Amino acid sequence: MISKGALMSWFRKAQRTEIWDEHIQWPMGDIEAAHRIRDICNRAAESAEKTGRLADRPGKTNNAYDNERYERAAKTAMEIAIKISDDLVRDSAVRQIVGLCMKANSLNTARILLRGIQAVFIREDVLNDHPILRD
Repeated sequence: MISKGALMSWFRKAQRTEIWDEHIQWPMGDIEAAHRIRDICNRAAESAEKTGRLADRPGKTNNAYDNERYERAAKTAMEIAIKISDDLVRDSAVRQIVGLCMKANSLNTARILLRGIQAVFIREDVLNDHPILRD
């Protein structure tokens, strides 16, 4: 018979490590960093969508797991993005993060990130995809 402590220890070890929780080896090239941000945003998209759906419903509380998962992913992606030296690669990566924020209905964060996009054509592309950010 397995003790309760041993069983709990096994479950803790079995928990999946998320890509945004993995240690980042620096220096990382700009393209590799952009790929990592894309992967983070893609993997956190479902949690962001769940967070956004619940944010639209008055009286509903967010699922703490999905909200925390989305926030950790967005934070890590932003931390990686600020270290990208190439302006266009960084703007493209930030565009990915803005999309993630929009899925989570996190308009304030998306607007702040949008201001950081320097390339006019990328900024306009984001605004065409998310017209609510024009306000």
